[in-house]
This record gives sequence, C-alpha cells and structure tokens, in this order.
Amino acid sequence: MSPIEMQFLTGLGVSIVLGFIIGLERESRGKDAGISTHILVIGGAMLFTMISAIVDPESTSRIAANIIPGIGFLGAGLILKEGGNVHNLTTAASLWFSAAIGMAIGFGFYTIAIIAGVVCMLVPRIPGLRKDQVRH
Repeated sequence: MSPIEMQFLTGLGVSIVLGFIIGLERESRGKDAGISTHILVIGGAMLFTMISAIVDPESTSRIAANIIPGIGFLGAGLILKEGGNVHNLTTAASLWFSAAIGMAIGFGFYTIAIIAGVVCMLVPRIPGLRKDQVRH
C-alpha cells in the first residue's frame, strides 16, 4: 500500500469517527443532518483537500477554498424560517465546522481535527448556550 493510500485510509477513519460523534449529537436532538450527513461532509472535505494537496502542491488552497461555498449551499438548505423563528442554524453551523474539520484531516492535521471534533460535539451541549435556555 502506498503512503498516499495509507494517508487516505487514516483520514477516512478519522472522518468517520468524528462525523459519527458530531452527527450522533445532532440526531439526539432530532435534527435533519445527522450521522451520515456529517460523515459525508467531513469525508468529502478531507478527500477534496487531500486530492488538492497531491495534484497541485503549489496551490493547495485552490480546490480546498471551493469547499466553503459548497457547504454554505448545504447549510442554507437546512435553515428554516417559520414566522419570527429560525430553525437549524446550529445544525448548519455544525456542517460548516465539520467541513473545516475535514479540511484539517485532508492536510494531515489530525490532532487539530480531533480537538475541533470534540468541541463541535460539546458546544451544543453546554448549558446556557442553547437558544431555548436563554432567558430574556
């Protein structure tokens, strides 16, 4: 197995684990974007970033930079407005953050990705940060 294939398999494994824990947190709250969506976003961002770095090492940001508007499109599809209420902003943000995690994995920053993944899973669980817990 080549070093590139090993890097891909390692990155894919980390993507699956982090996508699972972030997606599980979203699914536990009944959100539309759950485990499979987060695994695919992290894995896709990782793969685009890794390929970008391999194919054009002089301009690694060219392909990777296009991940951001693609994820913005996915996030926009999740956000719902009903009257004066907006729903799924945190889920859209978790997809955006997950894409950044995937990019970190694609560039080989596994420790950063793991720490960011844990943060992405924990932040929605911090008491007092959720909108439904804020007193006006």
